[in-house]
Order: sequence, then structure tokens, then C-alpha cells
Amino acid sequence: MTVVLAQGERVSIGKGEAGSVARVRMGLGWDPIKHEGLRPGLQALTGVDLDASCLLFDADHHLVDTVWSRQLVSKDGAVTHTGDNTTGAGEGDDESIIVDLAALPLRVTALVFTVSAFSSDDFSRVANAFCRLVDERDESELVRYELSTTDSHDNAQIMVKLARGGGDGWVLTAIGRSAKGNTFGDLLPEVQKYL
Repeated sequence: MTVVLAQGERVSIGKGEAGSVARVRMGLGWDPIKHEGLRPGLQALTGVDLDASCLLFDADHHLVDTVWSRQLVSKDGAVTHTGDNTTGAGEGDDESIIVDLAALPLRVTALVFTVSAFSSDDFSRVANAFCRLVDERDESELVRYELSTTDSHDNAQIMVKLARGGGDGWVLTAIGRSAKGNTFGDLLPEVQKYL
């Protein structure tokens, strides 16, 4: 069953509940804006490189690990990035990060998913851009944000936070805040506000 959250809403997910979520996937997709009169080869050069990132934090809000286009697997192996897409070419999710919630060490108490335009361009330079969090079990979307429709000229978004709840469960909070930054490192001060 799909549960799409609005900005600021929360829902409990995770092991130990009926219909629990054990694995989630952050999907990021976009298409380059088509420029009239450009040859197909030049079309690819005008693409915007968006990057999906997952930041792992401990109980003291210290950054424990990161998974992004330059580090595809977390040190504990529980979080995996499927690879960098620099153009947005292809259907569906262009980049994905898969999290095995049960395999995360207890030290990790929160995960924050972000999107940033590595190429410095803002989201107005892409079409059909979205980010979403999906229950891997049945492919249902838990949260989805359309990035191309934002009015701002920001080039990043702090998408969602997953934090350990009671027992073995997790609490998913939809953040959906625009920001500025080309990498997760640029976004850290803003991300800290939501821990």
C-alpha cells in the first residue's frame, strides 16, 4: 500500500510491524531539457548531473558514513548506491540508493537522503526531475518530490530522514526542503537542522 507523505509528515516503518519495511530505495530521476537546434551529440553535453546521497548519523548527530557517487557502498555494507548517472538519460530512476535497514549497525541512528546538482546548475535546467523513497518489497512509494516544479533556483534538496524509533522500527520524516550545495558536504550544516 502506498503512503505518500506531505512535507513534515511522519510515519513509522520497519521490522516488527505488520507489513513492515525491511529495505528502502531512494530513487532519483530526471531528463535534460531539450535545446532546439543542437545535434544529438551536443545534447548530452548540456545535461545536468544530479547526485543522490545518503548520510548516516549516530545518536550524537555526528556523521558516521556517506554513500554517494564517489563512495558507492557504506563501510558496513548496508547501504549501496547503484552508480552515477551524469546525464539523466534513461527511463525511471536514474540513480538509486538501497538501504537494508536490518543490516545497519546500532550505532547508526539516522539516515538523511539528499539530492544535489553536482554540475552547479539549478533544478530549472532539468525536466521531469523527481526523488522518491520506495519500499523495496512491493515498489510502493513512501515519499515523492517533484524537483523540476520548484520555483526557486536552488540546486539541492534535503529529501527525507529515517530515524530509529522504538523497538526495531524506524520513523520516516518527509523533509522536502530546497537548499544550495553541489555535494553532500555543502549540505551538512543545513542537514544538521533536521536531526
